[in-house]
Amino acid sequence: MRTALLYPAIVLWLSAGAQTTMNDTTTTRNAPLTVEIWSDVACPFCYIGKREFEAALARFPHRDSVAVVWKSFELAPDAPPRLGQDTYTMLAGKYGMSVEEARQRVAGVAERGRSVGIPFNFDAVVNGNTFDAHRLLQLAKRHGKGDAAEERLFKAYFVEGAALADHATLKRLAAEIGLDAGEVERVLASEELADAVRLDEYEAQQFGIRGVPFFAIDRKYAISGAQSAEHFLGALEQAWKERPVPAASEAPACEPNKADCLPEQ
Repeated sequence: MRTALLYPAIVLWLSAGAQTTMNDTTTTRNAPLTVEIWSDVACPFCYIGKREFEAALARFPHRDSVAVVWKSFELAPDAPPRLGQDTYTMLAGKYGMSVEEARQRVAGVAERGRSVGIPFNFDAVVNGNTFDAHRLLQLAKRHGKGDAAEERLFKAYFVEGAALADHATLKRLAAEIGLDAGEVERVLASEELADAVRLDEYEAQQFGIRGVPFFAIDRKYAISGAQSAEHFLGALEQAWKERPVPAASEAPACEPNKADCLPEQ
């Protein structure tokens, strides 16, 4: 249930390795502003962060030039398919608190969720492994449906009480977002796309990501945690402002009412 410590809205990558890997000085405003989001579908703050980011994006003047890429991150990679504990008991054992205290903490998260339109139903949550859900997300990304998959998985887990380690459930959710049933069947019956999940998680380790949600803008700026829409909007605006403007082209071009646009005699 925890996310990373809330840093200021925009933070530079601090590790030397990450700085070298992530900064790309050749990016200009001709290219999309790329926002990569490391997330786990079993993370309520990731769901909240998605809503806050979407609210910011809706207000961003250059939103049509933003490409969002969802990245896999497992908060409990060693969890069994079904943990067999409700959310409150699980949190109490994990963080050394009473069940009542866990209920109070969860109630605070639910209240934050309601503020952004998420009707969390923590009583129904089926805690368990999310690895196959991440493989489904990777498949959806192949078909340009990464955001649709992330949204559907969040709702299934936190609102509908779906068990996301259950292949029948994943197949149903995949069909709802328009993925091919045969391809989904093949992927879930194999180890396909496991490497894609692991690569996202390896990148997270290399970049020093310890909690989610984690947003990387053009691999230059980072936002950690479920920040407010205002924070996300400020980050997008700053990142856009600091992108180099493309150099003026010296190639022939037409301008209104210029004789240069007329064909040569």
